[in-house]
Amino acid sequence: MKIEKETMVSLAYKMYVSTADNGEELWEETPEKHPLIYCHGTGMMLPKFEEELAGKEPGDEFDFRLAKEDAYGEYDPAGQLTLDKTMFYNGDNEFDEDRVIEGNIIPMTTTDGQIVNAQVIEVNENTVVIDLNHPLAGEDLHFTGIITHVRKPTEREMNAIRKRQCGGCCGGGCNGEKECENNCESRCGNCNQEEVNNG
Repeated sequence: MKIEKETMVSLAYKMYVSTADNGEELWEETPEKHPLIYCHGTGMMLPKFEEELAGKEPGDEFDFRLAKEDAYGEYDPAGQLTLDKTMFYNGDNEFDEDRVIEGNIIPMTTTDGQIVNAQVIEVNENTVVIDLNHPLAGEDLHFTGIITHVRKPTEREMNAIRKRQCGGCCGGGCNGEKECENNCESRCGNCNQEEVNNG
């Protein structure tokens, strides 16, 4: 079976990033025993990554590069923020020193309620410096690997994917408006029914 929209793809790969001396450094690796598994064409992976793999079959090898514009974009200096340390207090009204450590990735809530990941850059006496850029922002990426398996998703898998795509069957943000409900039904299929069956 070839990789096409809404197929489950398993692959083993290595991802490299460029180094200062024009070489490459291994950043991430998934072996064949523990492959990466994703559903093609459903927004799980970078669009250009999927474009490179489309049409391939089990046993096909790949070797391609993604420019930063097609990966995680340019590094934006405005994404580095200095925040008051009190914003990182825990439920006991104390600084969360277990999680807010230099190098850690922590979830942050934006003013409009979105959850974003931020990397802790510095922890100072009264402030914390965070970086909202993706860790690979500004990097060109090099992928090598092999397709290990391609199959159709199960109904349960597809329902879970559709539910994720529409925010939990209009559970977040449509406020019951008719247009949004109709869009949700067309995108989610029967994931509401799945919730009933599982409940």
